[in-house]
Amino acid sequence: MKNNKFINKIICSDTLELLPKIESGSVDVVLTDPPYFLDKLDDNWDHEKVSNRNNQYTIKSLPAGMKFDRAQGKKFYAWYLKISEEIFRILKPGGFFFSFSSPRLYHRMASAIDDAGFEIRDAFMWLYTQNQAKAMGVDHFIKKMKIDEKAKEKIKEKLNGWKTPQIKSCFEPIAMAQKPTDHTYLNNVLEHEVGLLNTHVRIGNNMYPANVFAVDSINELIDKTFLLPKPTKREKGEYNDHKTVKPLAVCEYLIRLSAFAENAVVLDPFVGSGTTAVAAKKLGKNYIGIDANEKYVKISERRLKELDEKPDLFVDIVGSQKYAQRNLQVQLQIA
Repeated sequence: MKNNKFINKIICSDTLELLPKIESGSVDVVLTDPPYFLDKLDDNWDHEKVSNRNNQYTIKSLPAGMKFDRAQGKKFYAWYLKISEEIFRILKPGGFFFSFSSPRLYHRMASAIDDAGFEIRDAFMWLYTQNQAKAMGVDHFIKKMKIDEKAKEKIKEKLNGWKTPQIKSCFEPIAMAQKPTDHTYLNNVLEHEVGLLNTHVRIGNNMYPANVFAVDSINELIDKTFLLPKPTKREKGEYNDHKTVKPLAVCEYLIRLSAFAENAVVLDPFVGSGTTAVAAKKLGKNYIGIDANEKYVKISERRLKELDEKPDLFVDIVGSQKYAQRNLQVQLQIA
């Protein structure tokens, strides 16, 4: 098997240093949630620095990432273009690239992926309602104005309810990109075993796969059409303190849609606490995980070990669909 020294391993390394060592055209699917560098203007990802409350600026109770600067997006684009170019090289023809993003940086991320040579096929929308509003009022600035108190009160009254331009975020976008196929889709899947989407996968109440999903119940109509299984508290692991752990069902959904080959390789170049790797392993696929944070690498490895020892800890979203992809493969082989 190609990439033998990386297959089914979590590697502690800088992603841009390791990706060039992975063989060209050897990966089926890339699924990742990259760092966004919202607190700073460089690409030096330091977990302790970003997690430090000193980086949370004015409102200490809110997550890091409040500071806004257009240069952030430009820096992110330049950095992610390099990442995307390496991913383009590594993927097989027709291979898929799924990349989570923050809404305000999606255009930069998608542009970087596009400019690396990918085809942007779609964008998934992860809906959720439980999130904290991050907009700030301006009363504390009004208090500092060198005017009399009566004038300050008039300004406060006039601007009551008007806050900084930060809408409560209730969705997370995921770019769905594809490396161009080698000739037709049929030829590509027969030659490289990737390039088509598995429509046997269902979402909600046995619905056709959609580019919208939720893992928390919202209302009857949305649940019927877009609901994935809610993550359990146990699947994350009590020891897992990663800030943005993705639900296992989400990663399973995307891998199940796109990874056709029995021995497909799923790469996550920013594996974090390992959800992509756990999902790939749970589905019988191979994985490669990369992260610069040694602590997260150890968490990933522990979760993967638990999958072997305590498989009941992890949500099963396969249901009656578990043989559908295998049957489709047999049909294509016969064709």
